[in-house]
Amino acid sequence: MLEYDFIVVGSGAAGLSAALHAADHGRVAVITKRGALDSNSNWAQGGIACVTSDVDSIEQHVSDTLIAGAGLCHEPAVRTIVTEGPARIDELLQWGVDFDQRENKEGHLEFDLTREGGHSQRRVLHAADATGREISEKLLAAVRGREEIDLLENHFAIDLITTGKLGFASEDRVLGLYVLKESTGDVLTLRSDRVLLSTGGCGRVYLYTTNPKVATGDGVAMAWRAGASISNMEFIQFHPTCLYHPEKRSFLITEAMRGEGARLIDKNGNEFMHNYDKRGSLAPRDIVARAIDHEIKRTGGPCVYLDISHKPADFILSHFPNIHRACLEVDIDITKQPIPVVPAAHYQCGGVQTDVNGATTIRGLCAVGEVGCTGLHGANRLASNSLLECVVISHRAVQHLMRKIPLGRQAAQTYELPPWQSGEAVDNDELVVIYHNWDEIRRLMWDYVSIVRTNKRLQRAAARLRNLKREVQEFYWNFRITSELLELRNLVEAASIIVECAIRRPESRGLHYTLDFPNLDERKPPTDTVLRRF
Repeated sequence: MLEYDFIVVGSGAAGLSAALHAADHGRVAVITKRGALDSNSNWAQGGIACVTSDVDSIEQHVSDTLIAGAGLCHEPAVRTIVTEGPARIDELLQWGVDFDQRENKEGHLEFDLTREGGHSQRRVLHAADATGREISEKLLAAVRGREEIDLLENHFAIDLITTGKLGFASEDRVLGLYVLKESTGDVLTLRSDRVLLSTGGCGRVYLYTTNPKVATGDGVAMAWRAGASISNMEFIQFHPTCLYHPEKRSFLITEAMRGEGARLIDKNGNEFMHNYDKRGSLAPRDIVARAIDHEIKRTGGPCVYLDISHKPADFILSHFPNIHRACLEVDIDITKQPIPVVPAAHYQCGGVQTDVNGATTIRGLCAVGEVGCTGLHGANRLASNSLLECVVISHRAVQHLMRKIPLGRQAAQTYELPPWQSGEAVDNDELVVIYHNWDEIRRLMWDYVSIVRTNKRLQRAAARLRNLKREVQEFYWNFRITSELLELRNLVEAASIIVECAIRRPESRGLHYTLDFPNLDERKPPTDTVLRRF
């Protein structure tokens, strides 16, 4: 039994910044199922959106976010996150994050701001085209420098422990969690009144994704099993431009490239985005992704192309060095050639339902970053708002937990937490079944629940996922747990929640587009889709 004042699950920008704030108050454990830099944040290329220039304003950033969110953003949350952004940027700078700068007309250094789709101003701070890596590495260095923080890498969070799951009739609150120590196969019991989920998203439920292998919906699945409310999981953002090449199937081509003048073209070199939206290649992601999907289906080609070769080569090399290097590895010189691209699953706009403090419907449990649904993104995330949400909400979540559950004798200590029981479980010698189910989930989600949906496809997906859940549950109870089995269990849970949310929205809004209901439902005000397991 290990006891902490705070437990943070996940080591992306949200988790690491939350851990640094929590370390000012007590002992902290950071649980991460792989290495500390295996996170969606570390893969983020474009940047972090924040008002830092005189020509920009909080009102413009709020307006751009609300427009992109297609009527489902929670405006108070949007205003809070956008308004508190500059203070959190200052904090990142104090932790050593180095954003690109340039010399202005007066000879002074200022942030080299870029612009992405849906933004009315240049407001995206970046570190070349590897902003997420810069933020993650500097936050990790700061975390490693704090003796109050235990960084437990290769530890897989299995399930939350709550009063409700233990059968107590009192207020449902978090007491800790069970964790698989992968080096030994032992299951540890960690006790805390304050747990912050920052596990990222669920991109790996789809066959094609820009996400790393760790993005299997773990936090959403754990919160669902614990009885927390889940919101708006039908809104999965597909990034319009993922490199189309068998050797780099998950390589993202940042939206900042379109912000700097790159054009989407067909195989004949013709621009096509103005046929779909007056903003052309700078339209919001949902519009661009559907346009590319339509062009691919219309022409029968495997991809479209993103062309920035009309820009000076030194400009391209200075702004997009990592993309240039990666493309050269597959014989594409982006200073001279267009880049073949296709859409791929990128970001979950829904998640564990929270308020603007990251607080969930379970006392003591917060969800921070992509795993949570604060209402910032609505039905479609505005580009580069996600890292902003991570750092703002992580700060607010720790403040909230300190107000609501002050340090002292932990309430968790008043309950006896049962140790993990393996029962009659035996070692699993049929990994092929796990891999087959994993592949089937990802393929059916891509075929039935991707950019364009129909009722028939959704119902087929729901039926097959019900069968898969039964198979996975049988595996879970009969065999000793492994990381592969835990990921499969979470993957099928997250996929099922996405499908159920999609079935419950009989309209097309933002990222959820269905041929059966191609328009907005004007009969009632827009509402969130909220699910809860009872």
